[in-house]
Amino acid sequence: MAVVSAVVFLGVKGSLIDDSFITLGYARNLAEHFHWGLVEAETANSATSPLNVLVLALGGTLTRVAGGQVHPVAGAGLVFVAAMTAVGWGFARITRALRLPFFTAVAGTVAILVNPFVLSATGLEVHLISAALVLLTAYALEGRAIGFGVVAALAVLVRLDLVVFVVLFALGVSALRRRLLPVTGVALAVCLPWFVFSWFALGSAIPDTFLIKTTQGAFGEYTYGNGPEYYLDPKRWKATIVAFAPAAAGLVALLGWPVWLVARRDQATRFGPVAVLGLGGLAYYGAYSLLGVPPYQWYYVAPIVALTAVFVVGAGWLCRGGALRVGAASLAFALAVLPAAYLDVNRGVPWTAPPIFGNWATTADYARVGHEIGTRVGDATVAAPPEIGTLAYFCECTMVDTFADQGRVVPLVAQRIAAAGPVAGFLLRLDYHWLDRARRPRPVDYRLDWSWTPISGPDTWHLRSPATGDGWVRLVRI
Repeated sequence: MAVVSAVVFLGVKGSLIDDSFITLGYARNLAEHFHWGLVEAETANSATSPLNVLVLALGGTLTRVAGGQVHPVAGAGLVFVAAMTAVGWGFARITRALRLPFFTAVAGTVAILVNPFVLSATGLEVHLISAALVLLTAYALEGRAIGFGVVAALAVLVRLDLVVFVVLFALGVSALRRRLLPVTGVALAVCLPWFVFSWFALGSAIPDTFLIKTTQGAFGEYTYGNGPEYYLDPKRWKATIVAFAPAAAGLVALLGWPVWLVARRDQATRFGPVAVLGLGGLAYYGAYSLLGVPPYQWYYVAPIVALTAVFVVGAGWLCRGGALRVGAASLAFALAVLPAAYLDVNRGVPWTAPPIFGNWATTADYARVGHEIGTRVGDATVAAPPEIGTLAYFCECTMVDTFADQGRVVPLVAQRIAAAGPVAGFLLRLDYHWLDRARRPRPVDYRLDWSWTPISGPDTWHLRSPATGDGWVRLVRI
């Protein structure tokens, strides 16, 4: 699986999306300067996944043996391979615990590896999410409280919202519920130091992205709840269908589990932790729908992975029956893997843009423009256009927005606290208790203006995206 994963990463590494480069910018600054921020000049707290930043920084540092400097993208490849290997290992443990055919583990791992929604967000924490959810399920099935506690802590460091799964497992699996105290103690011992550090040193225990994303509103009429419809446009509908199809099949299997529990209680109970995983996916989807956040593609990875795992395990159980059931399960495995793999390859390899893509320019165009802007501005500060990640990464200059400059977050904090109710307001004030409210936005020397209509002149660049078409950006001296 490690070799296959490495080959897949080589095919997609040239198409990393803009938010991936925000994370890679954090990782590079941590590896090179031991600094937490998107740009070296400003400390920030907009990295949603602190564990992803840490392991990417470690991976980038390990690649220095090949060239004397940090190589964050190559480091992302190491993390990608390690995470997918962990997914395979976790599925193997699930297969062994439930006495399923070993091919179940292979099919489950590959179904996640080639899923277009997961693969399109490479560089973000999506593969760590996949590993965390599969390993949580494996340890829950085995009743290993200490191992579960460690993975639970790592899961909330991958994304704090994965606590939804952690709580459901801890309360819903009897072997863990009976040892809730050691599970909680181990989990807190592993993850609490980071949250305490972040609260004091970075101004909040919860990353600023929670505040930024929940104040962005919808993509037109689409929020997270109806977001899958947003991806059914002519350019992305095929990828969307093959990405959600295994999860939809898993939902059907999950709905049938209570019936199975009534009919064959002893048999169905062994699969209880897998059902809890599926319920976690539904609870996660419901929570994000209530938040009303925009339908960013990587927000769907946790429920997709959870319900895909339910489907794969259910198909693996079918393989234990007669010829008809084996044939049905084999067909189900094929439908979960082959359409997605075909779509991934048929679009051309290596990718220049992923199948689920909404950025305003390709990675190559943003990289070209970023390099040229860096040459022009030197040590000056530049106000970014709406997408900052790739430009800031390749500019290697001080480019700022709310993700890079916490001084721009301070007004958002005040606005959100003023608009919140008593409970939410108290929690926000507590979270931002140590934030320097006197901090002001960094003064800028330039700004980057974006235009959807042709513009020309000095310091103007044309960019193109398969999602949005042609665009132009101009560097303006302030």
